Amino acid sequence: MIFEFFTEIFATIIDMFTNGGVITYVITLIGVYGIITSIQKILYLKRISKIDTTEIMGNVTANMERGGAIEALKEINQYKSPVSKIISEALKIGYKNKTEVEEGMEQVFIVELSKMTSGLNILKTIIELAPFLGLIGTVIGIWITFKSLGVNPSVETMAEGIYIALITTIAGLTVVIILLPMYTYIKELIDIEMDKIELANKMTNWNYAVAKIKVDKNVDCAIEGLQEADGIVSVKKISKGSANVQISFKPSMLEKSINNIILEKCDSKSEIAESKLRQ
Repeated sequence: MIFEFFTEIFATIIDMFTNGGVITYVITLIGVYGIITSIQKILYLKRISKIDTTEIMGNVTANMERGGAIEALKEINQYKSPVSKIISEALKIGYKNKTEVEEGMEQVFIVELSKMTSGLNILKTIIELAPFLGLIGTVIGIWITFKSLGVNPSVETMAEGIYIALITTIAGLTVVIILLPMYTYIKELIDIEMDKIELANKMTNWNYAVAKIKVDKNVDCAIEGLQEADGIVSVKKISKGSANVQISFKPSMLEKSINNIILEKCDSKSEIAESKLRQ
């Protein structure tokens, strides 16, 4: 019984394709392409949205306490999501200046937004185009019907024209009915990710930072150069592990990276051994 039911449905669909003409094939092809594109986009967005922003920032905070920005950066690289990539760029403050970090975050945002929205315009075009193609099929069917009335009145020819009109209309509306909810759902998923990115930008607005630096030579010159630099709050000489200078700075005011400040002032290479950021 069930087998016969599905067999009849399949036979009806084949008959519709056979008698619907070229317009039906075109509508079906763009509809199948739209469904495949929608499914791929939904799977991608669901995959990148699995990790919550607060969970990522919790791991960042924990690793910041344990090993600083570098340790947090290593930990966050496992997530592979737009939010984690933006936070990764924000963790590089101190190693880069404020402008470089902001540009890096903006570049990541543009790339990830492009990935999330790619194919949406095509999908929207298919949704808008399908009913018009169905309408063209309807007009062709009606034209065939009236032509048969004027040239060679025939019930069979009239029925064929009406049949084509109905089939193409059904095909066009079916594509819209299937794809429009999928398109709306995709837009909602993208909006959720955009909200997460906005939250990540707020949560990585570091207000204060402490860094320990290893300066190869001219330590006193490096300290003097750092004291004169914009964004540096305090500088002191230390002897803890490999680091010999400790600084406190305001990330939002750091016009140059710490290494560049020392290099330009004292022609000396330096390396940030540890950097901890605070909100």
